[in-house]
Amino acid sequence: MLIPGGNALYARNIYPWIGTILSNISSWIPFPVGDAFVILSIAWVILYPIYALIHPKKKFGKALGNVVEYLLWLFVWFYMAWGLNYGQPNYYQRTNTQPVAFDEQTFKDFAKRYVEALNSNYTVIETKDEEKIKTNVMAAYKLHGFNRIRYVNPQVKTMLYTPLASMVGVTGSMAPFFCEFTVNGDVQPHRFAEVYAHEYAHLQGITSEGEANFYAYIATTQSTDKGIRFSGYYGILGHVFNNAQRLLNQDDYRALYDNLRPEIKTLLEEDMAYWEAKYSEKLGKVQDYLFDLYLKFHKVEGGRKNYSEVIGLIIANEQRTMTF
Repeated sequence: MLIPGGNALYARNIYPWIGTILSNISSWIPFPVGDAFVILSIAWVILYPIYALIHPKKKFGKALGNVVEYLLWLFVWFYMAWGLNYGQPNYYQRTNTQPVAFDEQTFKDFAKRYVEALNSNYTVIETKDEEKIKTNVMAAYKLHGFNRIRYVNPQVKTMLYTPLASMVGVTGSMAPFFCEFTVNGDVQPHRFAEVYAHEYAHLQGITSEGEANFYAYIATTQSTDKGIRFSGYYGILGHVFNNAQRLLNQDDYRALYDNLRPEIKTLLEEDMAYWEAKYSEKLGKVQDYLFDLYLKFHKVEGGRKNYSEVIGLIIANEQRTMTF
């Protein structure tokens, strides 16, 4: 927005109304209407000019003009419905939290506590109890005062294009045109709660992937349900070890990994094999590149690396009273 502070005003006062209206309308539709809308829009944008080109009574130039006009309206709809949230102040600015430029020792202390919590909360999760997860996540967001969207009939939806999403490594999405969030149908029960909570953060207007991971971590690890807590701790395991690889020497990194419970190591190996079997390297690289450009275009520093910034947010948050 051109008005100083306009994006913050949108995120605090305008988006909650727009999001609540769109989300509650779309929530009554049993399938992800946002997914269907995107698929049909892409099909129309591609096929309509081709139809105009081969049909003698249609003007190709006019058809292209119609397509451009449609895309411009989509652009406006995207930003009015959700996209202007990208300009809001970040977590540190909204909560007056000081960023922590954590060093090796600070990270080691955190990682030690994290592994202990992950190990102690380990439990076998065989089914997706969607109702229990929804109740817990929504209660956590409400408890911390971060529930911009007021739901009438909340429900999680499964992606229409689950196989394609798995091929490019996407576990969930936020559909901004209708303010609904979806979870990849291939997500296993032990990861469902943290993916649900992450996408729910996006629904609440959080655009940063690192912040969405952070809110999901807080919402799940503070649950009274052990399975949901484990899902939350397990959900940032990769980000912890990404940072460990960067900050720790080889011996300390190995020692940290060795401290994981054998069951968690096995689960991690099984997960890697599970997703690698579904992953397409060529499509995955294209998706990673385009999503990285998308994030950087919207001033999300670090692009896809923004996901791992959750660790800095957790450490900074530990040094202040928790307030969303």
